[in-house]
Amino acid sequence: MAEMNNSPISDDTGLADAAVTNKKVAFAGKIWNVVAKTFEFQGEELTREYIDHPGAVAVLAINEKDEVLLIKQYRAPVNQYLYEMPAGIRDAEDESDIESAKRELAEEADYQAETWTHLHSFYTTPGSSSEVIEIFLAQDLSPTGYSFDRTSEEKGMVPIWVPFSQVLDSVMQSKTKSPTLVVAVLALAARRNSESNG
Repeated sequence: MAEMNNSPISDDTGLADAAVTNKKVAFAGKIWNVVAKTFEFQGEELTREYIDHPGAVAVLAINEKDEVLLIKQYRAPVNQYLYEMPAGIRDAEDESDIESAKRELAEEADYQAETWTHLHSFYTTPGSSSEVIEIFLAQDLSPTGYSFDRTSEEKGMVPIWVPFSQVLDSVMQSKTKSPTLVVAVLALAARRNSESNG
């Protein structure tokens, strides 16, 4: 039977490094690898395969009209065009998260921002991937003045402005399913609600 807990909750540290007995690449991909990790857990040895992901950043860009900057991008695994925020893999080792976020906003939407705030962090699918996404809120926006040359699935992406209230409605009705957009919009809505209630 579950126990009552009224204390603040937080995810906890996992196993010590010594518990991992083997870790090897099971499949080497173009963007990320699948690794097989063997470890001791509560008296037995387990092996789990998962995507070894470098992590990513995403940008919830909002203008002075409280509109959200969205792009529509094709996603092959689900065979759909999804409304998303500017985002990308942390593929430059010398970049901080905020620098990566600024670069992605410029490359995917041709915008820059004066005000940046860390909004939220989350694991996308912790049962099968190590990916963590850092979401930033970008405000006081302006065009970069140049258009980035986009390739692959990013070809033809056209940024659009959508009222935040409309995006929130779409999220609540499951009409937009990009997990990063869902998490970002709900996180900002919760923050605003908390601030309005003192």
